Amino acid sequence: MMVQITNWQEYRRDGEQFLHTALMARKKNKKHFTPEILYNLTGMAIEKLIMAYLMKNGDLAENHTMGDLLTALERHAGSQPELAEKLRYLDSFQEICDLEAYSVRIPTQEDTEVILAIGQKISDFLAPHLTN
Repeated sequence: MMVQITNWQEYRRDGEQFLHTALMARKKNKKHFTPEILYNLTGMAIEKLIMAYLMKNGDLAENHTMGDLLTALERHAGSQPELAEKLRYLDSFQEICDLEAYSVRIPTQEDTEVILAIGQKISDFLAPHLTN
């Protein structure tokens, strides 16, 4: 029997809010929302949404890299090659787990469009699974 982890709805709400903020900032061309900020907002949105899905299914990710979130997601949703490719792309901007090989690549304006589309794709994929 699966036991939901309480407050998963808060993670869903937070994820939706982060993504909404990023999408609206881009749509309104808010100059203070740099590509790096939009990347981080979208990354936090994806993390919160996947964590909500996992918590609803009584599970947690081992870590919070996009790869680790994908591994945990696929335990419940099966193989997701298209999402895997997109999450690996997001992970390519920050390699922060290894202190000796630490690297960060700042997204460009063009990257921003792809990043936001990935956030929306993850949200759309998870939405049917994140209902009360």
